[in-house]
Amino acid sequence: MNLHEYQAKGLLTEHGIPAPKGLPAASVPEARAVADGLGGDTWVVKAQVHAGGRGKAGGVRKVTGREALEAAVKGLLGVRLVTHQTSAAGQPVNQVLIETPSAIARELYLACLTDRALERVVFIASSAGGMDIEEIAAKSPEKILKAVVDPIVGLQAYQCREIGFAMGLNDKQIGELARLMLNVFQLYTGRDLALLEINPLVVTQSGELLALDAKIQVDDNALYRHKDLEALRDETQDDIKERKARAHDLNYVALDGNIGCMVNGAGLAMATMDLIKLHGGMPANFLDVGGGTTAERVAEAFKIILSDEKVKAILVNIFGGIVRCDLIAEGIIKAVEEVHVAVPVVVRLEGTNVEKGREMLKASGLKILSAESLTEAAKLAVAAVG
Repeated sequence: MNLHEYQAKGLLTEHGIPAPKGLPAASVPEARAVADGLGGDTWVVKAQVHAGGRGKAGGVRKVTGREALEAAVKGLLGVRLVTHQTSAAGQPVNQVLIETPSAIARELYLACLTDRALERVVFIASSAGGMDIEEIAAKSPEKILKAVVDPIVGLQAYQCREIGFAMGLNDKQIGELARLMLNVFQLYTGRDLALLEINPLVVTQSGELLALDAKIQVDDNALYRHKDLEALRDETQDDIKERKARAHDLNYVALDGNIGCMVNGAGLAMATMDLIKLHGGMPANFLDVGGGTTAERVAEAFKIILSDEKVKAILVNIFGGIVRCDLIAEGIIKAVEEVHVAVPVVVRLEGTNVEKGREMLKASGLKILSAESLTEAAKLAVAAVG
């Protein structure tokens, strides 16, 4: 689950990580009230969307005077901001963040995340932060610094000092960075985050460190432990299909292809998508219906997949372990009849009572293509979309 910038900065300040003063606003009157509370006559107006690249897309504006503030807020609220991290449709701007401007001397980069290959929490840092960090990472990888955290002893002060020294900070700033990184690590582990990125982490002209922008992703699997964070979810930023899937306990991620996938098990779903790609197709989604598949959940999964206009065929790949294949076949038949599926459906069943399940599909009279292997199923699905 992603947080908005203003929500992320709220967590940072709670954990002793300095950030500019600012508050969100959902209307021009609210923006005026925030500006009055902040004081001064110059502010930064930032569109609040779950995507990076806002600055290059016109979603971050520095304004002087009340008229310019109101014009910037009016120009952002209600639009769909398109950045290099969004689809062509963009993300809706329902709130803006009004902040006091910062006097910037340098821009740095700092992030905390889990490296699944290392099975460790790692810090990524760079002396070259800002909007072009992806380009810097690709063209100048030597500028990217890494500190791997030992799961037993945690983040060590010497690791923070090494990063600070490598980024060219002075002694006072290295001490500040060490405290900041230790607080980031405490926040990351204590709130079960999947990503905490500060970009840029700036050195102000007075020599202090400040989190000018922040991005936080929370591990969905841990939200039951953090109801306060779950309450921060902004569903207007989510893909509508993903939102419907979440309501039915389905794991769905929208992709750009035209072959809809319905699979039970995340690993099996990834393998299914890989084989579709291997044989020249493009998966339209990742959808894991889980181990306890029922006819109702299968029907909802079909509805969600077919709500994507790009889908030209559906590949159902089910391993009947916990649930028998004949019950799964019954659910698929009911779902196809109920939803009135008009695109080709390829079904690959394996597991308990698989022969009975295949017979049921064949006898259904529906346009269901049955496959005995995953490779055959992938080839049939790719052929079905031409």
